Amino acid sequence: MSRVHVVVAQAGSGDRMPGRSMAAMTLQPAGSSSENGDGRRTAAAARRRRREKEILDATRSLFDARGVRDAQIEDIARAVGVNRAIIYRHFTGKEELFALALVGYLEQLAERLYDADSGDATPEQRLRAITGAFVDYGLKYPAFVDCALTIMRRPGPELLDEVSEGAMYRLGRGIATCLAPVADAIQAGVDAGVFHTDDVHLLANTLYASGLGGLQLARVGLLVREMAPGVPTVATLSAARVKEHLIASSVAMAVGAG
Repeated sequence: MSRVHVVVAQAGSGDRMPGRSMAAMTLQPAGSSSENGDGRRTAAAARRRRREKEILDATRSLFDARGVRDAQIEDIARAVGVNRAIIYRHFTGKEELFALALVGYLEQLAERLYDADSGDATPEQRLRAITGAFVDYGLKYPAFVDCALTIMRRPGPELLDEVSEGAMYRLGRGIATCLAPVADAIQAGVDAGVFHTDDVHLLANTLYASGLGGLQLARVGLLVREMAPGVPTVATLSAARVKEHLIASSVAMAVGAG
């Protein structure tokens, strides 16, 4: 006789398990179809995760090679070796694909920011180092800047309508992880009396957004100014100059924030 798992109510003086009648008692052979079904679901979930990773890896590769604007769903599907319908089985649309591709960049960026941070340095030194690492990463991966700005341009309610709750959670976690060392350095400066802000996290978010804008300016490489009233002129702007400016600006904002 094969082994069986027996589910029973506790015997004795008419006692029963709460919420369970005697009709609910079952005899279930070991290695039953329920266990097999669980195994199939686990395997299917693993295959789904692998396929999603393949799609996101292909998206990241295309972003880095061509930029965000020129990467199309058809190109991503072709790189993975599937048709575009498969992409839409795993992601709600292009916006979600962009959001989760950004998560990959953010995870990598967070490592750079934490590596740049030093708890032994002064708050100003920490903020300078973190800002410098942020700029270096954005200059090395311009598709990160494009992807982040693309997401930021979408109104929050509209983005929530187009991106799944799970993807939004992962995106929020990625951004928050990157902002954590920035906020920690600012808070250390506030505690030391060298930085001044009533909202550490608002300032950290502002530095993130302004940093993306500065990186886009470095990418354009042009500085526009007025040579005479109503007469514009354009000068070349180096990435090194933008980096220096963003580092100085981050410290100035922290020192002068109210």
